[in-house]
Amino acid sequence: MGLLRVALAAAAASTALLVAVGGARAQSPTLFGVVGPGFSIKLSDAGGAPVKSLQPGTYTIQIQDLSPEHNFHLTGPGVDKATGVEQTGTVTWTVTFTNGSYHFQCDPHSGRMFGDFTVGAAPPPPTTTPPPAPKPALVRLVGSVGPGKRISLLRGGARLASVKAGLAVIVVSDRSAADNFHLTGPGVNRTTTKAGRATVTWRVTLKKGLYTFRSDATPTLKGSFRAT
Repeated sequence: MGLLRVALAAAAASTALLVAVGGARAQSPTLFGVVGPGFSIKLSDAGGAPVKSLQPGTYTIQIQDLSPEHNFHLTGPGVDKATGVEQTGTVTWTVTFTNGSYHFQCDPHSGRMFGDFTVGAAPPPPTTTPPPAPKPALVRLVGSVGPGKRISLLRGGARLASVKAGLAVIVVSDRSAADNFHLTGPGVNRTTTKAGRATVTWRVTLKKGLYTFRSDATPTLKGSFRAT
């Protein structure tokens, strides 16, 4: 009888251990994303290492958005989540990653604030199929008007003086309730509203020539650049 009781106790202890281990494994791993306050964006694991590759599965992601100038936008197979550009604070997402490539960026500064990682197995080796023809280079610009009496158009954080003609994506942050951002030039005439604040994205084709941007409400708020 004594041996039977010992065996039963050992079996119960093993079962409890398996349940505890199973419960621990059921918890979602946590990743940590941070954007701002400067021109920085990163996604790290619990040990603080940059995320380069992950196993497929469900993850908890804590995002700290530390700047009203930036946002954290995560995309990939089955995932498209973003914080607001003008919002700050901490948000928590639960996402399920599958095999593939994932990308995160700050939308207003996607040319310099971004990162990539893979999930699951590495992609297969390239075939002998000829690569597709290269797409035209895409210029990324950032425009803003307000707060206060100021207006700007930047590329890579620097004032724009000239740019090569071609396709361009312009993210405009209108932070003024009185002024607007009005871009004109060869083949382009785009404007935000003077009635309120908003962030808009324009996809335009810049042709060779002079372009100007201004506030229609305040003539002294203006600037220009040349497409060559």
